[in-house]
Amino acid sequence: MTMVPKGYRFAVAAAGFKKADRNDLGLILSIGPAVAAGVFTTNRFQAAPVLVCKAQLAESPVARAIVVNSGQANACTGEEGLANCRVTQEIIARAARVQPEEVLPASTGVIGAQLKMDLWEPAALKLAGCLGRATPMDVAKAMMTTDSFPKLVAKSVQLSGGEVRVLGMCKGAGMICPTMATMLGFVICDVDIEPKTWREMLTFCADRSFNALTVDGDTSTNDTVIALANGASRVRADSKADLELLRQCMLEVCQELSYRIVQDAEGGTKVAHITVSGAKSHPQAEAAARAIGNSPLVKTALFGCDPNWGRIVAALGRSGAEFEPDDVVLKIGGILVFEKGQPAPEDLDALLAPVMRHQDVKIELTIGPGRGTFTLLASDLTKRYVEINADYRT
Repeated sequence: MTMVPKGYRFAVAAAGFKKADRNDLGLILSIGPAVAAGVFTTNRFQAAPVLVCKAQLAESPVARAIVVNSGQANACTGEEGLANCRVTQEIIARAARVQPEEVLPASTGVIGAQLKMDLWEPAALKLAGCLGRATPMDVAKAMMTTDSFPKLVAKSVQLSGGEVRVLGMCKGAGMICPTMATMLGFVICDVDIEPKTWREMLTFCADRSFNALTVDGDTSTNDTVIALANGASRVRADSKADLELLRQCMLEVCQELSYRIVQDAEGGTKVAHITVSGAKSHPQAEAAARAIGNSPLVKTALFGCDPNWGRIVAALGRSGAEFEPDDVVLKIGGILVFEKGQPAPEDLDALLAPVMRHQDVKIELTIGPGRGTFTLLASDLTKRYVEINADYRT
């Protein structure tokens, strides 16, 4: 049984946005006002729901509901798309008996198509009838597109005033390279917390989870993570110790969700844990890790279980990170592969063969004496990924 934070209800409906008889609309409703925070795509083409959410959160740090649909991204749809998004807020607000400005929208699907507005009113009636009878898992399933499984994580943490619960759900399997990645994520909590602190906590956790993974190097137009904290537990978090405990719990939820996104990468068979340390700065370490994780040659080698370490150091060399080649130390699965400008003298193919067959492959690079470090989760690149994305609209 999933440990659900207090004071939330859930609903789903089959609206028929893409396929009939499949739940493709989900609602998360807080029974009272909740502190709200969001992080969003950095893509210059931002979908209508992203623009609406950003404007809403800039106006007020309080919300009551998150509504998410799959099958229609409402991205690159101009003023009509923005107007339609605001109409859906009004439709959902009536069904949930809240104010339109208390509804935060999120969408995923094909870019460019306008929302099928005639389907929203009937779907909202279904949501209203289902409210309180659906589960968080139902909502997680309703927002799936090419995902092969729903992604849901729940944890609790004991603060000085009592127990607080954190639940997260997300979708995403392709078009994933968040600086903020097509991913959507929702985190709900029953803690009582200041809005500014909640925003800072979400940003901290997102930077170390959703912003530290890649499937294919593509950042979507719709990427959104929204976090709500409604205070229903009546447990206040304001001491340094309590805030650190809560932040760690939230980070664990976000990191587990991030792992599942990479694990579910379209056609993926591997999760590479790429850690770069010793860089001159954290941004340089990140640049190095992303160059490796997004390299098609590295990714195809992972798929082929080929310990072709030369592809890794070549990607590092073009990453823009500053280092001396002789300072680089590379380990794969804990096995020393490269140092002082040359490969280790052992039979590396034989040593690395069992390592490369595992689902999880650790790639560790030390590139100097600096303090910069970054860890990235990355998937491999498979024939199935090409098939899925070649057929995405057909």
